[in-house]
Amino acid sequence: MSEESQESPGAPTEENDSAPPPTPPDRIDKNLLRIAFILVLGTFMATVDATIVSVGIDTLSADFGASVTEIQWVSTAYLLAVVTAVPASGWLADRFGGRRTWLAAIGVFLLGSLLCALAWSATSLIVFRVIQGLGGGLLPATGQALLARVAGPGRTGRVISVVAVVPLLSPVLGPLVGGSILSAASWPWLFLVNLPIGAVAVLLARRYVPDVPPSTRRTPFDLRGAALLSPGLAVLVYGLTEVSHDRNLPAVVGITAGLTMLIAFTVHGLRTSRTPLVDPRLFTRPPFGAAALALLVLGASVFGTMFLLPLYFQTGRGLSAWEAGLLLAPQGLGAAAGSVLVNRTIDKVAPRTLVVTGIALIVAGTIPFTQLGHEPPDFVIAAALAVRGVGMAMIGAPVMNIVYSRIEPEHLPRASGALNLLNTVGGSVGTAALAVVLQNRLTARGPDISWAFADTFWWVLGFCLLAAAGATRLPRTHVRK
Repeated sequence: MSEESQESPGAPTEENDSAPPPTPPDRIDKNLLRIAFILVLGTFMATVDATIVSVGIDTLSADFGASVTEIQWVSTAYLLAVVTAVPASGWLADRFGGRRTWLAAIGVFLLGSLLCALAWSATSLIVFRVIQGLGGGLLPATGQALLARVAGPGRTGRVISVVAVVPLLSPVLGPLVGGSILSAASWPWLFLVNLPIGAVAVLLARRYVPDVPPSTRRTPFDLRGAALLSPGLAVLVYGLTEVSHDRNLPAVVGITAGLTMLIAFTVHGLRTSRTPLVDPRLFTRPPFGAAALALLVLGASVFGTMFLLPLYFQTGRGLSAWEAGLLLAPQGLGAAAGSVLVNRTIDKVAPRTLVVTGIALIVAGTIPFTQLGHEPPDFVIAAALAVRGVGMAMIGAPVMNIVYSRIEPEHLPRASGALNLLNTVGGSVGTAALAVVLQNRLTARGPDISWAFADTFWWVLGFCLLAAAGATRLPRTHVRK
């Protein structure tokens, strides 16, 4: 990024000697915070919508006369569409510019939201959720890349530490928001609530978010890679989902086909002379490989836990969706507190120190859940969730700062797309895998539901230890600007 683009708006010129001193290039000014707030609105809508429908499954099932298994596809279809869309985010931002791509993604997301509210059957709702998910999948990656481009290397770490808390809060806020809406209105408002938020985001973005030009190096779209990577990920997640539903043939076909397509994409990405949709070589370059592993496992841990705990609270403890959401709230509060801590230390403390400390806190906060069979009191669960929240906030922002601060501005969209893809895949694959483990443990434990959940949380703990192994390869010193 040029020096001019890092100066704050209204910085004095050499001809104006009487003007106040220029804003330091590493200062987080009001303009940057405003841009961050606008872009994070898109991420908020996209990530909350991944979980907001979960509390409305019974309502949708009754209204449409569909089985719970059929209605579950309302959530699964959105997830698969998100996984499908993320890989293309980097190319789209390169080709059309970051702001234009972000605005288009908002438009697709809002169109999908409106259609979902007008759905007349379970099938139509599932189809419209796919449209909504395609827009939602583009928003976090393009928003982060655009924000990093505007902020510049000197400010990326601290501003990302603020916006990165939103994906951590969304799994907690989704059920709470959904429960609140359904207590006062009908189910279409689960989707209509996006329209005013999205409209405000579009108006503000057109006025305040700078128009970052597209890349001067126009690369053709990797059609073969897109035909292998996005469907491969979606089919793999579908196969894992079918395992949890005890449908063996679709599960085997889905997992086998998905893995085959991903292997074929990797070979294609290594051999092609053109720019691949996601370059497999990125993951061999330090510190990108270690950062990718940390985000992959973090996604599995965060979204996997947010899948397990509401289910445990409602089936194991008999809580309502609203009560379950309230019990999950301490994790969101911990994440908010952790983001403040990271914002103040991210430029002073080694990334590895922050990430390893964060993983250690997640491990400490997960251990009580491996003892759910002993029915720990609510205050222990709340304290454990708060500790996990602080730990999660200490991982995402430092990892993204490492990558964004060490990569050329023109490569930011593709790097952001790769990082968000791994986080999304980690969340979806991790959740599907934990659902399989839980189903097996429920079968083995019989009536001991709490112990079945406790057994499954040992796998979450294993994910955390795997992330710790990758984090030890992160840089020991903080990023030099």
